[in-house]
Amino acid sequence: MRVIFHVDMDAFYASIEQRDHPDLRGLPVIVGGDGKRGVVSTCSYEARTFGVHSALPMVQAMRLCPQAIVMPVRMRVYSEVSAQIMEILGSFSPLIEPLSLDEAFLDMSGTQQLFGEPLQIARAIKDEVLRVTQLPCSVGIAANKFLAKLASDLEKPDAITLIPFGREREFIAPLSVRKLWGVGPKAEARFRDLGLRTFGQVAACELDWLEERLGSIGAHVYHLARAEDDREVVTQRERKSVGSERTLSEDIRGYDQVERVMWQQCERVGRHLRGKGLVARSVRVKIRYSRNFQLMTRDAALPLPTDDSAGLMSGARQLMAKIDLQTPIRLVGVAAFQLDQAGCGGQADLFLQPKRDKHSKVEHTMDAIRDKFGNMIQRGSTKTGQR
Repeated sequence: MRVIFHVDMDAFYASIEQRDHPDLRGLPVIVGGDGKRGVVSTCSYEARTFGVHSALPMVQAMRLCPQAIVMPVRMRVYSEVSAQIMEILGSFSPLIEPLSLDEAFLDMSGTQQLFGEPLQIARAIKDEVLRVTQLPCSVGIAANKFLAKLASDLEKPDAITLIPFGREREFIAPLSVRKLWGVGPKAEARFRDLGLRTFGQVAACELDWLEERLGSIGAHVYHLARAEDDREVVTQRERKSVGSERTLSEDIRGYDQVERVMWQQCERVGRHLRGKGLVARSVRVKIRYSRNFQLMTRDAALPLPTDDSAGLMSGARQLMAKIDLQTPIRLVGVAAFQLDQAGCGGQADLFLQPKRDKHSKVEHTMDAIRDKFGNMIQRGSTKTGQR
């Protein structure tokens, strides 16, 4: 039986700010840019009760919650705390797949003899993360990655939610289709037009019927609604792109103004590529207009793989010629993708998952894990997915 955990920190940036500034505890805290063009990176649960959420323009967030306290982003601090968390998770299982600074999948299959039942393991993880970082997290437990990530969000914050093994479809059947990966507000409206509001209703459909009405997303949601997801936890994820973008305090327009900002972004991307020993075979430019926040992207292959800022800018200039630069612009960005290791003659397959013997890896680390964490596991009550 597969046992997959999804560990997700609760309001990560905001929780760190409340930890480091005790006077902010219990107050609505927003982390993000404070200018008129700033956006919310994340916010505390106290702010979320007012309708504030990540990616919301700061002006709108302050309109919803004028009493909120805005803190600047401290990425270096967040990255350091993330490294502590990933080290803890890696000590429980060598099969860890970080998704971002504040969340990761763990494959805990076969570790019950060492740690006990899944709920005990989850409690031990939460306790150790709290002890080391003084931060809360939520853990989802299930038979596959989709269900584990779904579970971690159901009882947030500071929760453990287990989707019962063998009763997955029964458990998720009442959930809204909005909780299916890839279903946003527009897609939800399409589902509602078809009379589909819950996982159970989607799961009861014929696959051909869904594909005929929903296109390529039909098969995707069909399998998820039936609790089917056979993806493995991938311990080594190759980076697919390196990007940099800038939201401007004042609108710009015209080739010369855009070019100056684009150069700055190419220089940042080039430095990052060189620092990581990577070269890019393609470049993408990104423009967001002030009018209706319309986003425009264009990409193209480069003549030769490069980590040079000038080479990236050369490709960006060609793409700029294909974009309207006279309409007021609020954001300029560039990304390098199709990445290879510098000096690698062949083309990297960015979607190839490495083969591995996960059981041998688990056994190889058992003794070390037992020595470090064997006394940490204690039986106790906790939240579960029972409703």
